[in-house]
Amino acid sequence: MATRATALRLAAVLITCVLTASCGLFGSSSSGGDADVERNVIRIGVLPVVDVAPLRIALTEKLFEKAGLQVNLVPQPTEAEAIKQLDTTLDLTWATHVSLFRAVAEGTELQLQGEAYQAGPNSMALVADAKSDYDDPGKKSAPTIAVNSETDIGALTTRAVLDTAAVEKQKIKFKPMAFADMEAALTAGQVDAAFMIEPFITKAQRKIGAKIVTDTARGPTLDFPMSGYASSKKFAEANPKTLKVFRDVLREAQQRAQANKLAVQDSLTSYADVDAPTAALVSVGTFPLSLNPIRLQRVADMMDTEDVLSGRLDVQQLLPPGTTN
Repeated sequence: MATRATALRLAAVLITCVLTASCGLFGSSSSGGDADVERNVIRIGVLPVVDVAPLRIALTEKLFEKAGLQVNLVPQPTEAEAIKQLDTTLDLTWATHVSLFRAVAEGTELQLQGEAYQAGPNSMALVADAKSDYDDPGKKSAPTIAVNSETDIGALTTRAVLDTAAVEKQKIKFKPMAFADMEAALTAGQVDAAFMIEPFITKAQRKIGAKIVTDTARGPTLDFPMSGYASSKKFAEANPKTLKVFRDVLREAQQRAQANKLAVQDSLTSYADVDAPTAALVSVGTFPLSLNPIRLQRVADMMDTEDVLSGRLDVQQLLPPGTTN
């Protein structure tokens, strides 16, 4: 009888353990699907550039959905416009670090939520028309360069690279225009070269036979941190759990993109107005896996040196609490 009673007690304990474990497992699954977050839907501003390919991959592979978030990507005309839309039509946005840091310097309170892209060979470059004799960065002492903005990454890195070629910065003439308009400006001879990023570089090479005058990710701008994601500080303080989930999924998506650059190139055909042959030729840089204040400080310090900022910006203050590397 004692043996039978002991066996019954053991069985009861085992059943309890199984039920408890099951409850724990079901609870974990539920929290993974419904995510303990402040909101389940976030709107992210994007432009048709290689930098945002991991977000497209994350949507295709349902990474956000599995984490309990619905992410809506909202195309934007410019980075400046996207930053202005934070807390109205957007919750986060992609932009170059230069645009984000300049906005902060002008009084916009932002918090960085992830690094998007870091330059690789020919992922940003000065491009000239096929018939142009501009084939060396030091060949023209006063070149006219098309840029998407006189205060963005194009002008910043162009000045740095041409300076190493002994071109005086004050003699460079910048002509702002949209990336999509640069091919026409080159063929019409309105500019000597255009600062482009991918996939616009490869599109121009295939369409008008454009040639690269110089890679602008060299020397002082080698492996330059190009872009990232940010929210307003107000949104970040109200939604820390939501943004933590976003950063976790972004990291996984960046890992997948870094491990499979063919997937990055393939994704371009769905949002960047490029065909498969063009996408296959696009140069792909690096997709960072974390917010690195040391790496990002490099951008802010160059902006300070080039007088894009009125003083030194401490990037650490823009990161989520607890972020140190």
